Amino acid sequence: MKELKTVDIKGKSYVMVNERIAYFREIYPEGSIITELLSSVDGVHTLKATAVNNGNILATGHASEKDGSSFINKTSALENAETSAVGRCLG
Repeated sequence: MKELKTVDIKGKSYVMVNERIAYFREIYPEGSIITELLSSVDGVHTLKATAVNNGNILATGHASEKDGSSFINKTSALENAETSAVGRCLG
C-alpha cells in the first residue's frame, strides 16, 4: 500500500482530503464519490458523501458546518461541509 502524504495538525498526522481523493482514484479508477446535501436549515449545512465502485457502496461519511462559525465558514460553509464529508468517507 502506498504511503500517503500527511501534514501535522495540532500534533497529529493528517492526510489531506485531496490526497485521499487521489488515492481513491488510483485504487478505483471507475469509482465515484457522490455527495448529497441532506439539509440546509438556519445556516447549518449537512452533507453525506458516498464512495461507490461497480455499484457497491464502499463507505459513507457525513459532516455539518454552520455559516460564520469559523474563518472559512464565513464564506464557504457548504463547501467546507462537503469536503469534510468526503474526507470522512475516504478516511
